[in-house]
Amino acid sequence: MSIDASAQTLRRVKTIPVHRVLPDFARDPVNALADIGGQVGGELVRLSLGPFRPYLVTHPEHVQQVLKGDWTNYQREGMFWRPLRRLLGASILGEGRPWESSRKALQPLFTTRYVASIADRLAETITARMDELDEYAGKGQPVNAAEEMAGIVNDAVVKVLFGDKISRADGERLAPAYHTAAGSITFRLLMPFMPYSVRVPGDRAFMKAVKTIDDVVFPVIRKARAEPGDGSDVISALCGLRGDDTEGAGDRQIRDDLVSVYGAASESTATTLTWLWPQLDAHPEVAARLYEEIDRVVGPGPVKPGHVAELRYTRMVLQELLRLYPAGWIFPRMAMRDGEVDGVRIKAGSQMLISPYATHRLERFWDRPLEFDPERFAPEEQPRRHKYAYFPFGGGPHQCLGQHLFYVEAPLLLGAILSRFRMRVRTEGPFIPAPAASLRPRKDIELDVVRVGHVTGGTR
Repeated sequence: MSIDASAQTLRRVKTIPVHRVLPDFARDPVNALADIGGQVGGELVRLSLGPFRPYLVTHPEHVQQVLKGDWTNYQREGMFWRPLRRLLGASILGEGRPWESSRKALQPLFTTRYVASIADRLAETITARMDELDEYAGKGQPVNAAEEMAGIVNDAVVKVLFGDKISRADGERLAPAYHTAAGSITFRLLMPFMPYSVRVPGDRAFMKAVKTIDDVVFPVIRKARAEPGDGSDVISALCGLRGDDTEGAGDRQIRDDLVSVYGAASESTATTLTWLWPQLDAHPEVAARLYEEIDRVVGPGPVKPGHVAELRYTRMVLQELLRLYPAGWIFPRMAMRDGEVDGVRIKAGSQMLISPYATHRLERFWDRPLEFDPERFAPEEQPRRHKYAYFPFGGGPHQCLGQHLFYVEAPLLLGAILSRFRMRVRTEGPFIPAPAASLRPRKDIELDVVRVGHVTGGTR
């Protein structure tokens, strides 16, 4: 039925006035959206943010409609995507022909089979970093959780993406540069209507970080094209897959593909795992069960890809961590033409804000939504949940390709760390999300690294 034919059945949407939205949104946008979604019980609402009036979409059925059912109408366009495009380009996070081209090139590289083929390299690279943690433990020197997770994950991802075509020094430049870029667009995300002719806080740091990324990636691409490899690393495979691409892909298209994949595989995993340590500290019963499983399956190590399937409770912990702290906390969309969601007319050009962080906290769909409880992901619980009540990797045709990699990479990392160490949180909470492109704690989380043999009351 067309919009005009059913106009009499359309309803007016509730609008949250600017004086109720703006102060909380400016201070803590992540929780502000979750609070509003909870207050309205998942109904579609409109947020008045001065000249900017987006819709907040949190109900699983409405999320499914926007991300999957009517996905061609609700696209990754508009003011929210402008700052990200400056970092990621027109690639897998774009729309239209660039997205189709990137999806076609990248999808074969992130199947279950391909991820399994690179799992040994992931495990070996992660294990190699454990000696560094042992040095911290021996010196009694604390580590920064975000930096340490980023460093370990970065080593593994760089090895998979670039193989031996990149120096360790250049590889180590990527993680801080990407982290800076993702964190320095805060102002642009909160005030997306601000013209780019006006310099705002974070712009200078952002552009410097993007230049660093380009300075690292472009020479590696040129080297990979000049000296084709066996295709076992992602850059070689991409160069091979795009070898006959005559639609202007070139080095820039491969660069955009690589940077997008790097963000999904590195920044997202490291950010998510940063949130784990405060949760284990606050829930000793969960920590004890996780330690027991890793002690039993991995033993003293080293961790192997074959261990991943046996780390069942570890996977449940990761799933619950992604529920409470999805790295991609917001998925903006723009209506390309007039549409309808939940009986509300959506005009072309309207911005739609979808937040897994908010949906994952709705009491209508989650019992005790703010409590960290991996048991909710026990296999027998799975059929009771609406598919789009839980979507940390997005959904529909644009669902993140990196989810298979996450569920191999993250268990390997936890298996490697917890088979040898316990991480004790020394920073006092609470830990509030920062307003950044990926969900990260606002303040640093410092950890004491303790060797397993020295843990009082430990399992070994």
